[in-house]
Amino acid sequence: MKGIFVTGTDTSVGKTVVSASLMCVWRKVEKVCYWKPIQTGIEADNDTLTVKNLANCSDAEIFDTGFRLEKPLSPHLSARLANIEITVKKVLQFIETDEKFWIVEGAGGVFVPLNKSELMIDLMKALDLPVVIAARSSLGTINHTLLTIEALRKNNLEIFGVIMNGEPNKENRQAIEHFGKVKVLAEMPKFEKLEYEILKSWTRKNLYAYFEKAAD
Repeated sequence: MKGIFVTGTDTSVGKTVVSASLMCVWRKVEKVCYWKPIQTGIEADNDTLTVKNLANCSDAEIFDTGFRLEKPLSPHLSARLANIEITVKKVLQFIETDEKFWIVEGAGGVFVPLNKSELMIDLMKALDLPVVIAARSSLGTINHTLLTIEALRKNNLEIFGVIMNGEPNKENRQAIEHFGKVKVLAEMPKFEKLEYEILKSWTRKNLYAYFEKAAD
């Protein structure tokens, strides 16, 4: 399996928009597919549908299979309330063994529980994909992002880079790059109106160079 895993420093930090942006990048160079294996609060907030619309995905570019849970809670709790058990082994059984390039979006951050003994980072280790971190640009992001970086490195996961979301913050960006020894790939603004053409245009200007080089 080849691809990128999109994680976040927290919930609601822009993982889904980052995932849609990466879909716009990778479809230029190879067959690509988006997958969110664990989705909670599915009725109110369907990230798979959001990515499909924002990245103008065909049905073949969306892998809408996995754990789909009603309650907008941590995966372990939402699953417990639905009398379902999420395990890394069960998630891996959903995977298609083809030559697609996968954009896999996690739920929450790296230490979100899946069950009583497994965390999101255990799934990330099993998939063993390079990681893009979605982070806020605002106050508090330095600590959250550096902790995420430390956790990934302690678990021997490759970090491709960080994408910050919100108002540009030069000081926070520089601190994350300096102390985290990572590349902040871009600072994604809060778009007044977000749709495919707008996201594609922003992605072309800010991300194509990084990911097209990686694909060569």
